[in-house]
Amino acid sequence: MADSREVVQGTLDLLVLSSLRAGSMHGWGIAQRIRDRSSETVLVTTGALYPALHRLEERRLVRSKWQVSESNRRARYYELTAAGRKALGAEVEWWTRFTAGVAGVIAAT
Repeated sequence: MADSREVVQGTLDLLVLSSLRAGSMHGWGIAQRIRDRSSETVLVTTGALYPALHRLEERRLVRSKWQVSESNRRARYYELTAAGRKALGAEVEWWTRFTAGVAGVIAAT
């Protein structure tokens, strides 16, 4: 069985969009926020994160710009677009129904 801390396929976009709800962040910050907010049960590798960010940017759900980070380094910062906020709302609604359904299946013994 896969390490339970790996991101379940199909949830990464939701986690990234949710992380950006509070404001713009660079990639490493997004990965850390997901790790921290999940009490280290969800770990996102850079090999998964950056393709997801590029995919979300192509879909115009996030936009990016270069800025100087807290460590005085140049970093690409990502933020939600209006379309991204709308998509996040729909994804959260779907995820809530889905997890309730899964909980019903695994609880029924």
